[in-house]
Amino acid sequence: MAPKQDTPFRSADMSMVQLYVSNEIGREVVTALGELGLCQFRDLNEDVSAFQRTFTQEIRRLDNVERQLRYFHAQMGKAGISLRKLDLDTERLASPSTSEIDELAERSQKLEQRIFALNDSYETLKKREGDLTEWRWVLREAGSFFDRAHGNVDEIRASVDNDDAPLLQDMEQHHSAPEVERSFSGMNIGFVAGVITRDRVAAFERILWRTLRGNLYMNQSEIPEPLIDPTNNESINKNVFVIFAHGKEILAKIRKISESLGAEVYSVDENSDLRRDQVHEVNNRLQDVQNVLRNTQATLEAELNQISQSLSAWMILIAKEKAVYSTLNLFSYDRARRTLIAEAWCPTHDMPLIRSTLQDVTNRAGLSVPSIINEIRTNKTPPTYLKTNKFTEGFQTIVNAYGTATYQEVNPAIPVFVTFPFLFAVMFGDFGHAIIMLSAALAMIYWEKSLKKVSFELFAMIFYGRYIALVMAVFSVFTGLIYNDVFSKSMTLFPSAWEYEKPNGWQPGQTIEAKLNDEGYRYPFGLDWAWHGTENTLLFSNSYKMKMSIILGWAHMTYSLCFSYINAKHFRKPIDIWGNFVPGMIFFQSIFGYLVICIVYKWTVDWTNPDPAIGGQPPGLLNMLIYMFLRPGKLDVPLYKGQAAVQIMLLLLAFAQVPILLFLKPFYLRWEHNRARAKGYRGIGETSRVSALDGDDENQGLVNGHGNSFDDDGEGVAMISQNIDEEHGEFEFGEVMIHQVIHTIEFCLNCVSHTASYLRLWALSLAHQQLSIVLWDMTLGPTLKAPGVTGVVMIVVGFFLWFFLTIAILVCMEGTSAMLHSLRLAWVESFSKFAEFGGWPFAPFSFNTVLEDSEELKEFLG
Repeated sequence: MAPKQDTPFRSADMSMVQLYVSNEIGREVVTALGELGLCQFRDLNEDVSAFQRTFTQEIRRLDNVERQLRYFHAQMGKAGISLRKLDLDTERLASPSTSEIDELAERSQKLEQRIFALNDSYETLKKREGDLTEWRWVLREAGSFFDRAHGNVDEIRASVDNDDAPLLQDMEQHHSAPEVERSFSGMNIGFVAGVITRDRVAAFERILWRTLRGNLYMNQSEIPEPLIDPTNNESINKNVFVIFAHGKEILAKIRKISESLGAEVYSVDENSDLRRDQVHEVNNRLQDVQNVLRNTQATLEAELNQISQSLSAWMILIAKEKAVYSTLNLFSYDRARRTLIAEAWCPTHDMPLIRSTLQDVTNRAGLSVPSIINEIRTNKTPPTYLKTNKFTEGFQTIVNAYGTATYQEVNPAIPVFVTFPFLFAVMFGDFGHAIIMLSAALAMIYWEKSLKKVSFELFAMIFYGRYIALVMAVFSVFTGLIYNDVFSKSMTLFPSAWEYEKPNGWQPGQTIEAKLNDEGYRYPFGLDWAWHGTENTLLFSNSYKMKMSIILGWAHMTYSLCFSYINAKHFRKPIDIWGNFVPGMIFFQSIFGYLVICIVYKWTVDWTNPDPAIGGQPPGLLNMLIYMFLRPGKLDVPLYKGQAAVQIMLLLLAFAQVPILLFLKPFYLRWEHNRARAKGYRGIGETSRVSALDGDDENQGLVNGHGNSFDDDGEGVAMISQNIDEEHGEFEFGEVMIHQVIHTIEFCLNCVSHTASYLRLWALSLAHQQLSIVLWDMTLGPTLKAPGVTGVVMIVVGFFLWFFLTIAILVCMEGTSAMLHSLRLAWVESFSKFAEFGGWPFAPFSFNTVLEDSEELKEFLG
């Protein structure tokens, strides 16, 4: 029999399968299954360390290739070369063969060696260029010092007058000679010249002064151009220094101090002719180094430019290949038969596609032995797999954020598609704000291909929920028309049903009462615009929205309770129907269903001409509900005939459901357990193992490939099995009873608290409307009354201020608040009525998932 078609209403039927694949095509099989993304493999080597698994060497080799590719990317960033990104939506990469991967590994090895050699040569040349540049500056600055000293002895004498260093006094005494260079030689004064970083000059001077006790003369000057450090391409500011001192020992100390502070010492000849030759030599060598450096840099950039065209594709191929071998390490390897054995969960409906894929791989490989796939029986609970598309993915994600639905229970996202955006719209009901949101959502959908590449995280979150925003905006347009609100103003789409008649002697500022049209005309759609601006508009709209919130909450929770019936029927748990659903529904409807009926009935009564039997005043329904419990049978103001008797009957009916909720299911389960024991049935936890998988999972339910329960006799014993043992353990009546007591208390209390929770629909709707009115009155409203040119300027300024605050506060902030409140109503008030969230998600091996989840690969993808 063909498997049934999967629907979004429930998670897909799942099958546990065993794969027997020849080792020769294991990689090709996993690659093909990775393209499909339909198999979630189990780890059959849990007791084997990662270093002892079969394909560890292949993964290490791929790790090395990945390291080489990252090295190329780092060098490209260092050289300022842009990467050609890959757009997988338009470009598809065919799965490479093993020989192509080997060729890529060999090529990347050679490229790494070449890039490393070029880079090392470039850094060496750059370092040599920096050294020659520093030497040239030392020769220039030291030479200029010697030239100044040779031409102007008085300058040195003036400097001596300002310092009492002994060395400088001796220099002053010997400076009568016209040749300073000759006087240095005659006095046995030597010098040390070099370059030091500018931030160390002050420390350098202090150390020299304290170490040599002032027996030195130091001259320094700044190098105007910053020098580049080749190791990190950072610019460094340096100074040239020339230090004169007596004796070789002192000069040796100066050199050691200089080297300890990272200074570079260079040789400078005192003779001007020789020094000029040094400058020429340094310039020639510097020019040669720069020529070679330019050639090396051009070669390096050419290599990196060529790599940049293919680097993204290489990174993706290696990432896929690593994922394949990591998956193969989950397989069990039969060395005798050279066969790989795997166990995986996959959707039952897609089994034919998986079989045909395996057959295609075997045929392409030309093997005579086919790959075998068998469905196996297991007592494990299958994973929950809920198929989505672009529209439903966002809704399913916010549901999964709360929890993963139990396998085969009603998908909680189904009602969320409508109720979540509709409840949002009830709180966000403004036609103008809804149009802004609708325009933004349509723009994101229309330009989704280009906007998908935007990396700004906040925008990416909004863009991911663009279809949610679209549905919320559409519903908000509807509720805005119902509320007749557009930027805090009303729309006069139809004539009003109210007529204002000014009495004789009416003065401005006096109140006018409106009267309904005698012809029976009523405003055809939404709220009558005549209510806007009246003194009692809040009294009217608050009453309307508060009662509407109760009705919507009742409807929301009622259908949620109905889903619990559908779940119990699907899982063949009649005791959950009779022990939970039926008494719970009766309890809820006896109290709050009755309240909703009273609300609707009260709306239908013409209180200007009521039934004489109930009086002329409409009763307060909140007080009526409170006194229904506190004073049964007594009414302050009746709503209809026989109300007291009806309320007493409903109250007794509701209270009668509490003991049914408490005791029916636990005692039935105990009776069923004893009966099953007497018949010889075993609990789920006592079944013999039917697969190598069994025995290490805590989930219940003996299931075959189609997710159905069975026993050895072929009878439908799912109910008995689940009643006997719901958690693979011995039946404990005390635990079941405690669980049921907690469930009963929570259900009864939640009926009250959850119903009151829906009043947030009224509160946030009122807050949104009042904020919109306040914003208008404080920004754009007053400017419309200003005359002349000043009024025009004020209108322009006021409009931009009003529009900006409308977007920022009323659309963004208020929209986010309404969305969170609507989400809370879905998660707590709705899901708690039927969803268990006891499942675990289906996470198949898929290349798409591998690429999406890899943060490192995102910078390589367009």
